[in-house]
Amino acid sequence: MTEHLDLAQHVRPGDTVVWGQACAEPRALTRLLVDQADTIGALRCFVGIPADSNLSAQTVGGLDVVSYCGSGTNARLHADGRLRILPVNYSTLPALLCGGALRADVVLVQVSPADTDGFHRLGVADDYFADAIDTARVVLAEINPNVPVTNGSRRLARESFAAVVHSDAPLAEMPTPAFDDRSRAVARNVAGLVEDGATLQFGIGAIPEAVLAALGDHRDLGIHSGLINDTAIDLIERGVVNGSRKSRDQGLAVTGLLVGTARLFGWVDRNPAVRLTGTRYTHDADVLASSYRLAAINSAIEVDLTGQVNAEAIGGRYVGAVGGAGDFLRGAARSPGGVPIVALPSVARDSSRIVARLGGPVSTPRSEQLVVVTEYGVADLRGLTLPERVEAMIAIAHPDHRRALDDAAASVLESV
Repeated sequence: MTEHLDLAQHVRPGDTVVWGQACAEPRALTRLLVDQADTIGALRCFVGIPADSNLSAQTVGGLDVVSYCGSGTNARLHADGRLRILPVNYSTLPALLCGGALRADVVLVQVSPADTDGFHRLGVADDYFADAIDTARVVLAEINPNVPVTNGSRRLARESFAAVVHSDAPLAEMPTPAFDDRSRAVARNVAGLVEDGATLQFGIGAIPEAVLAALGDHRDLGIHSGLINDTAIDLIERGVVNGSRKSRDQGLAVTGLLVGTARLFGWVDRNPAVRLTGTRYTHDADVLASSYRLAAINSAIEVDLTGQVNAEAIGGRYVGAVGGAGDFLRGAARSPGGVPIVALPSVARDSSRIVARLGGPVSTPRSEQLVVVTEYGVADLRGLTLPERVEAMIAIAHPDHRRALDDAAASVLESV
């Protein structure tokens, strides 16, 4: 059930429109936007991670689409010249959407039905976009009974919305990605760095999922992360994650975004163990630095011999993001007992992912304190000189590529 809404009554030519990413996309509203965009006029849309998104190469039409990431179907849009990339730290997005160069004129939200007090909940994501609700000219709502009532999620009165549509469609899902034996080996090495009582941050993708699956024998872990997924539920239900030793939000798993399936959405509904909040809190530098034993677990496309990280592009294709990795890695480096981890398999097909020189941009500079992990070991770069870093990185590369990297080491050191 989806009602028709004439968006031209609320959306003006030249407006910037933003909505929740991934499973939080209000797909009834974005479908209307796609269908009516030509009649409204030129629009700029800021989008995040796509799940089952209505924006595709076939539907984007004349929309000017901007994103911080090239993941999923965004990669195709970027390759076709239909998406522009904003290469910024995730923590900067709320300010940009509230009053910066990307100030949102229109916010599309997906909310739960009103409670007994007349308030709706964002439910699936507070994230980077919700602050723009306070500064946008127009807020349009999609009311969906499948949106969970998540602890801490923002409450919005009906008067906040210029107009509403109703939908009972299932929320977009992002199932747990498959991971292979190589990913499991990387995950075991990462798990060895995570101490009991640590607070976890993890990104999206096979490696972070594999790491969560490898933590089953740990105790008293906590979660303070930009996202929570289905795999995290397993750890909470087993008591591995209980947040009992967190320095902030003790006993709570804190996140800005739910990325998973109907199982996750049902599990968080009215569940006091989870707190949904915004990026200004989940990615705040001081909050992260004060988190006990923050283990920031992030992946990458490639890392060079000096510790520079490319998490954005490969072979000229933009497929990743600067994202929140820098925010969390910096926070973990300042956290008491924290570990700033970049984890990746040593090879992709037959190509080494430990490289002499990056084939894409520097997403995280070598000046950050990093611990790089592959299936062949751990390179703790904290406090190492450049020659020591080169030696440590070659040691965790795939054996088939170590000689070539060793041969390139001299020229790498000469150039830095």
